[in-house]
Amino acid sequence: MSGFVFSEKPIGIERGEGAYLYAEDGTEYLDFGASYAVTPVGHCHPNVVDAVKSQVEELMYVQASYPVAGRTELYEKLATVSPPGLDNVWLCNSGTEANEAAIKFARNATGRSKIVATRRGFHGRTLGALSMTWKDKYKEPFEPLVDGVEFVSYGDGEELADAVDEETAAVFLEPIQGEGGIHPADATYLRRARELTEEAGAALVFDEIQTGVGRTGTLWACERAEVDPDILTTAKGIASGLPLGATVCADWIADADPEHGSTFSGGPVVCAAANATLDLLVEEDLPTHAADIGDYLVESIDVANLPIREVRGRGLMIGIEVKRGANRLLRDLALEEQVLALPAGRTVLRLLPPLTIDESHADQFVESLEAVLG
Repeated sequence: MSGFVFSEKPIGIERGEGAYLYAEDGTEYLDFGASYAVTPVGHCHPNVVDAVKSQVEELMYVQASYPVAGRTELYEKLATVSPPGLDNVWLCNSGTEANEAAIKFARNATGRSKIVATRRGFHGRTLGALSMTWKDKYKEPFEPLVDGVEFVSYGDGEELADAVDEETAAVFLEPIQGEGGIHPADATYLRRARELTEEAGAALVFDEIQTGVGRTGTLWACERAEVDPDILTTAKGIASGLPLGATVCADWIADADPEHGSTFSGGPVVCAAANATLDLLVEEDLPTHAADIGDYLVESIDVANLPIREVRGRGLMIGIEVKRGANRLLRDLALEEQVLALPAGRTVLRLLPPLTIDESHADQFVESLEAVLG
């Protein structure tokens, strides 16, 4: 018997601490992928570990129709730190579930069905979220998918204007496309999306599953453009690796009283992890730290004069477009330099390290990248 979905790498991981993972043989790996941005405060931060241990000793689980203090605290925290006007929180188990809920909530509130999404976008792998995801490789084996999704070019305001109409329930955008190659949207485009959805009576949904929780130098990437959505989805780093997602909504979405539910919505243990994680992000101002270290890392890559095409991104969500296959380069980094990172398409290295890294970690990464690029 074995798992059959993931292709396992030849590195058995035993434990993690801070910016490092440790293999079964004791080898230390600098983790610049953070398993797709899920450890913003570092692996096994003591505050998060203590919060989880304490909660496990008191109550491991009770369904969300029974209030518990930790879940209520998380509702309040998320409403406080989310963009203005987003005071209603739905908790689930992953980013794809958060986006599934957003589809349902938007359709329920508007009475419409059309969804506008973007080419190169990625919103998850369950059926509804997958329908808004661009790459055919992910979709074709599972078709037919959910109807009513129209794709437009990312960053093209005119094309977006042509697509958004009186039949549109929602526009789904990533403020920075992650899976699509680390492509930031400019503020003008996000503001135009806000104008168009308001005029049409549609919901503007920002998928901040990868960009949120301080990753891009602000708590939410949309803050930089000063654009507030009707729905924001978040997951990945919000609970330091425990399975949690959230769909945070404006009153007009929540007041439509959507019929929705989940057995494992807002479990006490994952809420404890999320509360501790959010406290650390805010108290230690990790978004600002991510902005500063991200700038340092990009400047260091530029100074190194490496044989690469481009570096793009914000904060500690960085894409390095290289001149050869990214997967082979990632293999060399892992096996020869003990540095872990991620792909974002065929030729882009994706860096999503813990937000707690310092200049020494950035230097170590650049030195390793120099070594494998020759």
